Amino acid sequence: MRTNYLARHAADTRRGATVQRLPEIEDNTRLRKSDSLSMEAPGKRAALNRMKFFATGLLIVSAALFALAKHHHDQGAWAWLTAFSEAAMVGALADWFAVVALFRHPLGLPIPHTAILPANKARVADNLAEFVQEKFLGADALVDKVASFDPAQRLASWLSEPRNAALLGEKALVATSQMLELIDDEHVKGMLYATLRRRAEGFDLAGGVGGLLSTLTADGRHQRLLDEGLGELSAWLEKPEIQQMLADKIVQIAGDEYPTLIGALGFVGLKAEDLGFKFAGGLVRGAGKWLSDIASNPDHERRQAFDRTVATFIERLQSDPSFKQRIDEHKHQWLERPELRAYVNSLWDDFTRWLREDMMRPDSTLRAKIVSAASTFARTLGDDPALRASINTHMHEAMRGLAPELSQSIARHISTTVRQWDDRTLVRDVELNIGRDLQFIRVNGTIVGGLVGVLIHALSLVIG
Repeated sequence: MRTNYLARHAADTRRGATVQRLPEIEDNTRLRKSDSLSMEAPGKRAALNRMKFFATGLLIVSAALFALAKHHHDQGAWAWLTAFSEAAMVGALADWFAVVALFRHPLGLPIPHTAILPANKARVADNLAEFVQEKFLGADALVDKVASFDPAQRLASWLSEPRNAALLGEKALVATSQMLELIDDEHVKGMLYATLRRRAEGFDLAGGVGGLLSTLTADGRHQRLLDEGLGELSAWLEKPEIQQMLADKIVQIAGDEYPTLIGALGFVGLKAEDLGFKFAGGLVRGAGKWLSDIASNPDHERRQAFDRTVATFIERLQSDPSFKQRIDEHKHQWLERPELRAYVNSLWDDFTRWLREDMMRPDSTLRAKIVSAASTFARTLGDDPALRASINTHMHEAMRGLAPELSQSIARHISTTVRQWDDRTLVRDVELNIGRDLQFIRVNGTIVGGLVGVLIHALSLVIG
């Protein structure tokens, strides 16, 4: 049964670290972002509505002042008020038209060159993407940013902190645990078995063994192996229990093959067991002398025969097609045996079991190895300026190579995303973010228009 490492360690306070499941972290992040948007959107909408009401209120006030001035037939100072309010209304209406035309058709009328943003969405998307690509994602800008960041030094400083190295170890265990949960064990087992078979089928077993034996027998090393074997065999034959076993076998075989002869030994006062032990002793002494002769004589015929046998076997392994074919047949038979697949499966099961059990322990070997490796790497990196410079250089070159594709990919993403927005969403989002500022245009248009009206009225009096 699989054990969820993350669930077991969610409240692990002994190490002072809190481990969370990554999907849960991502879900919480999405939730926080969603909450943020749900809080920001009403606030932006309320601010936009307030500015719209204020700008519209100025228009209404201008209209009321115009009506009041006209009620007094533009007499005296009322003429100045008429000039101000009349020009203010014109400015307010003109700027209202300009602001509304940016997002939609004013009053729903299909006036040309209105609803500019949705009508030119594709061009806006492309221009926005191009602007971001040129101003923020240029190759030189990205490379300069990496250079100023000095990633090697920052990495060394970060990893040198014990808590950061421990955090890296915890995160590595989290990632490993999640990977084990996601991996299909049967698929991995099948892949390992297929890889083993593919490699083994393509491997020249006969040639490989022949080459190995050729190396092992160079300079007469196999003769030293023979000496070791002769010594072991002599020592084995000298053991009393071995000699007793040989005597028992001799008596057993003689009794089975020559029962009459064994029975007749009793009439002459001999015991079969004593006779068998004497035969065994003689065999051992004879074999020991023979083995001693072989061991002491480098040119003994048995040594030469051993040389010829080994050389012939190696030659056949490397050059005899029929011999190689028989070995390959045995190899394929071995690859087809169910025991091999069961062995491969057991290796994977043992590995994953050990990994899960290790990650469950407070003194996890895997965690300790990762933390130790991170700390060692941090010390090495911190003490080796050449290594830091090399890493930074490689990162600069990598960024320079990736920058064009990266900038183009992000630009394409921006353009594609904006193009895919529906008109209502585009208008709503843009208006919510910049609409409040655009309402100031209406306010300024009303006030500036009124002041211009007063100025024109003054000029008309001067000229007239």
